[in-house]
Amino acid sequence: MTAHAPTAVQAEGVGLRAGRGARRRELLADCTFRVPRGAVCGIVGPNGAGKSLLLSAAAGLVRPDSGRLTVLGQPAGADALLAEVAFVDQHRPLYPRLRTAELLAMGRDLNPRWDRERAEELLELGRIPLDSRAGSLSGGQRSLLALALARGKRPRLLLLDEPLSDLDPLVRRAALGLLLGDVAEGGGTVLLSSHVLGDLEEAIDHLLLIDGGRIRLAGELSELLAAHRLLDRLGLLECQAGPAPWRVHPVDPVDVEPRHLTLVRVDQETQTRAADAELPSLEELVVSYLRSPAVAGWLAPGMRPERYGDADRTGTGTVAA
Repeated sequence: MTAHAPTAVQAEGVGLRAGRGARRRELLADCTFRVPRGAVCGIVGPNGAGKSLLLSAAAGLVRPDSGRLTVLGQPAGADALLAEVAFVDQHRPLYPRLRTAELLAMGRDLNPRWDRERAEELLELGRIPLDSRAGSLSGGQRSLLALALARGKRPRLLLLDEPLSDLDPLVRRAALGLLLGDVAEGGGTVLLSSHVLGDLEEAIDHLLLIDGGRIRLAGELSELLAAHRLLDRLGLLECQAGPAPWRVHPVDPVDVEPRHLTLVRVDQETQTRAADAELPSLEELVVSYLRSPAVAGWLAPGMRPERYGDADRTGTGTVAA
């Protein structure tokens, strides 16, 4: 996916605060990134990092105190986005006394592109009867019902907050396959948060890493992985010696006994010279940055807001966001 692909979500210096006076604290701070249309973007980070808040802001449920957040070319929360954006909150807010059939009818009445067949495909995964009340369903079934209502809307942007955490492995894989198929078929965009990195690595093509309300990493997953290498102690010494040392930015030791590897970020020129060095996994990349809060965040060129252009094409600069 190129850096010039149309933009689905763009944040420029987005900040959100809570409390008053001395108790006022930042929940999101100077968040800057862009997600191209057609991407499947995973949002990862520890509990309380700001993942849910960022998704809620993109859905228009909370308004940033600073910066600019646009969705499909409109300010987040604009009326024009009501038919274009679907959001599944981590708490799965459903009317507990309504039956599944009544919720589907509500989806039909409220959404101009309603697709009942798409919704029912997810209901079938959970064997959810149409006459069952939402409040009587298991946690996994409620998750599937919420996903079904969102999917039936045929949104151009689907925002999912821990959508698969209640599902067993087989149903999780099947549900994720349906959602990814929708993106491939219709060119929609998905942003989903999850703590299950194994699921994300198979599904996403873009990544946002958020910690303490700040963006630490953002980019196309293949680009982020290609910009990093795992080096042992000897390799780290060798790359920094000689007449043309590699331009590397050590991030954090990776506990892989007995090799004692270090994750480093390399510039674009060095990537060619480091072709034989080991690439990190998604988990190694994420964990290393979370364990190194002093290391500046990095936005791959394709994830920088359009007004920043393609500056720093070498990829050596860091963007603290």
